[in-house]
Amino acid sequence: MKAQRKNRKLRIAMLGHKRVPSREGGVEIVVGELSERMAKLGHDVTCYNRRGHHVSGEEFDSEFLSKYNGVRINSVFTVQKGGLAAVSSSVFAAIKAAFGRYDVVHFHAEGPCAMLWLPKLFGKRCIATIHGLDHQRAKWGRFASWYIRFGEKCAVKFADEIIVLSENVRRYFKETYNRETVFIPNGVNPAQKKEAKEIAAKFNLSKDDYILFLGRLVPEKGLERLIEAYKNVKTDKKLVIAGGSSDTAEFESKLRAASADNPNIIFTGFVQGRLLEELFSNAYFYVLPSDVEGMPLSLLEAMSYGNCCLTSDIPECASVIGEYGCVFDRSKHDDLAEKMQNLCDNPETVSAFRQNSAAYICGRYNWNDVVLKTLELYGCKNDVQAKEELNESSAHK
Repeated sequence: MKAQRKNRKLRIAMLGHKRVPSREGGVEIVVGELSERMAKLGHDVTCYNRRGHHVSGEEFDSEFLSKYNGVRINSVFTVQKGGLAAVSSSVFAAIKAAFGRYDVVHFHAEGPCAMLWLPKLFGKRCIATIHGLDHQRAKWGRFASWYIRFGEKCAVKFADEIIVLSENVRRYFKETYNRETVFIPNGVNPAQKKEAKEIAAKFNLSKDDYILFLGRLVPEKGLERLIEAYKNVKTDKKLVIAGGSSDTAEFESKLRAASADNPNIIFTGFVQGRLLEELFSNAYFYVLPSDVEGMPLSLLEAMSYGNCCLTSDIPECASVIGEYGCVFDRSKHDDLAEKMQNLCDNPETVSAFRQNSAAYICGRYNWNDVVLKTLELYGCKNDVQAKEELNESSAHK
């Protein structure tokens, strides 16, 4: 069957994300980048979107699309109550994919993989991308954690190939299940810097006068640690926390309460478009104090804008920045505050990291390479013409 696929276009289904196009999380960005590029190469790609509201608020809801940049969009029934949105949408998407005329069904994230066996039963080639060890994330209850673990085991048992985003997760699957996986990291697009116009009008921010965190407001991102550390830093630079709550409104309220006594801590809410670009473009440095990550796209994007970046020392962050950023030791209580203070006191250090970060990250992590490697796992021949078509398409963006 694999040989038959090499010389023809594929019918591909993707599921497990919330919706595309969207920046609700890293999974959504990955699915969007892969599906659009595969469609440009002539493959027939369908993304199974959730129905229902945007996790960061109704103001970000958009109309249901049937097609986007050559990608078919199929919105599936979703139960919005009791934390069942992810489970219900992936169940109904898997049923549709199983009965659909697809060559490949690509599951994203561990939880949705609980249904991977169904399209496999119907003869589909099934690929799973593990975006992180989701059962380690603090926001899940007992049932959700069990379900995610079950999805992980289904991926191990039934997936034709498993893609992982870090060597750390690759070791986990080998040591835990003796299952081989394929390491294909995320990509990043070269960035164009924007002047501080909208962020100046909306948040009174100017170039280099703030430290930026951008991501989902969830416990595993280390935001409580960040707020505590910032309060111990002597600086007139503001701390900007940009991102939506992602089903964790109570946690966001807790963060806001902890910051209420400091007017220099600014919560922007969910941002996208020009606001997001300006925030990345004008930060003094970017900070990501996470305890758990898959492969943080926000870090790749921050570096693509030429930012100095400070991250926790977890392998998924440290391996991305290499020698082109700073890490703090999570085992040392005051180390984050000390590293932040050092960067605030030494602009020449920040400038030195800025000089090479964009060239390094864009040279190492390329979406076109990610697409070609993924298609090869699907069973497509990795040919020169496809690479040229993708590169030409990217050049005209």
